[in-house]
Amino acid sequence: MLQRRSAARRLIEMAKNQRERHLRVRRLRRAELPVDTLELAKYLIGKTLVHDLPRVRVAGRIVETEAYPIGDKAAHAYGGLTPSRRSLFLSYGHAYVYFTYGSCFMMNVSSEIEGTGAGVLIRAVEPLGGIAFMQRRRGTTRLLDLARGPGRLAEAMDIDKRLDGLNLCSGGKLWLGDEVRPAGPIGVSIRIGITRDVHRLFRFYERGSPYVSGPKKLRV
Repeated sequence: MLQRRSAARRLIEMAKNQRERHLRVRRLRRAELPVDTLELAKYLIGKTLVHDLPRVRVAGRIVETEAYPIGDKAAHAYGGLTPSRRSLFLSYGHAYVYFTYGSCFMMNVSSEIEGTGAGVLIRAVEPLGGIAFMQRRRGTTRLLDLARGPGRLAEAMDIDKRLDGLNLCSGGKLWLGDEVRPAGPIGVSIRIGITRDVHRLFRFYERGSPYVSGPKKLRV
């Protein structure tokens, strides 16, 4: 009896994943992306981040970003080009994935012309597809906590260093898609968890979204 129930649950989950895999999202073309870090950070609010895995499509609607533009002292690129930061200096629309705090990965989108280091950190998404997969990865069924914050996001969507340097507009397995519904009003605030250039208003988020991370005072 237990085996039959387990098999039934697996079939239901497979059917759910199959439906989610056909989530209608159009891939963004590179020409659609603004070639400017601050503009790209705002533009990505409401767009879709997709990771096509062998058995499931994992997708989330971007609700929060942070810009790290040219010359920003808080940016990884501020220290100049190094092998580990190479992806930040690729032309706009590439993934820059790095390991931080000794515990998690985070993902940026390169945001300027090739050779100029700058990026947009994807801080939070609203889960759209592959939710059961995300829940297993994160060890929780609480939807609001699956991808709220850049470390949780990367864990939930199985984003790690293997995806560093990927072109997000070229037909690969990790890609940027258009919006499944229009973005609401966009809020602006200081960034979270940095110690340099802390006063700059370079964080953007969808106002009223329960999937946005950070203190409540920064989510109004």
